Amino acid sequence: MAGDISLTRSQGRCSGRFTAMASPCEILLDHEDFAEAARQTEVAAREAWRIEAKYSRYREGNIIHAINNAGGKAVTVDEETARLIDFAVRLHGLSGGRFDITSGVLRRAWKFDGSDNVPDEKTVAALLPLVGWQRVRWENPVLTLPAGMEIDVGGIGKEYAVDRAFSLLAGITGAAMLVNFGGDLRARGPLRDGKAWQIGIEKPGEEKTAAETVPLIRGGLATSGDARRFLLKDGIRYGHILDPKTGWPVQGGPRSATILAADCVQAGMYATLALLAGPDADTLLREQAGIRAWLIW
Repeated sequence: MAGDISLTRSQGRCSGRFTAMASPCEILLDHEDFAEAARQTEVAAREAWRIEAKYSRYREGNIIHAINNAGGKAVTVDEETARLIDFAVRLHGLSGGRFDITSGVLRRAWKFDGSDNVPDEKTVAALLPLVGWQRVRWENPVLTLPAGMEIDVGGIGKEYAVDRAFSLLAGITGAAMLVNFGGDLRARGPLRDGKAWQIGIEKPGEEKTAAETVPLIRGGLATSGDARRFLLKDGIRYGHILDPKTGWPVQGGPRSATILAADCVQAGMYATLALLAGPDADTLLREQAGIRAWLIW
């Protein structure tokens, strides 16, 4: 569960770094108290590691493992897990069924490693009977998953961890801060000099090159895209966002969607919905209030 934490101090700010959910994580704190920064970073890191341990589909002995190995039997979940499942159900409805936490089994066919290893139609089709939230029985807090099916909350887990860490830190420090887990983040400002945090929106395929810089005083920002997880064959790029109805990547959409919203979970929700909407991403986002969006095609 635990990992290493490193701390630095520069230009009047403290920064704590660690790894969680296969992502580099950073806590930026607009103060110079190194001891407090160490304590505050540890609070955030332990919460990220807790959520990873509880919800990773790669771990045994957690609630996801229990659900996925219940063999068709009902599983009673805790309150936190029930809230995440309810949120996933909401996303399922908003996306017209395209956001589906049972679609993780499709990864048995799809390995988005930048190669040209696109699976054949027969392989993908064989997995479709194991996909579809409509096959699941959910009566909070009891979940009954047909034998052979799985759930995966990884599509919302990192943003949830950002907001949880942010909330814990907000309870122990009044300093301006930025919680950044692999590019999904939440900020509170302004800084002591009155300025905003400066956030770069990365160009797909061009690491460390900002398409735009966004001044951020408060709110959550999340990005979804195909820069790192894709296949490329015969000139066709297959991004990692899969349509659970077909088992194939959504085509015709933006390369990336970056959303600014009130919190990171909401930002991540709209970023994912935008990619799932494919060519209709612009239309979907224009209909939403209280967010800002940057789409790169």
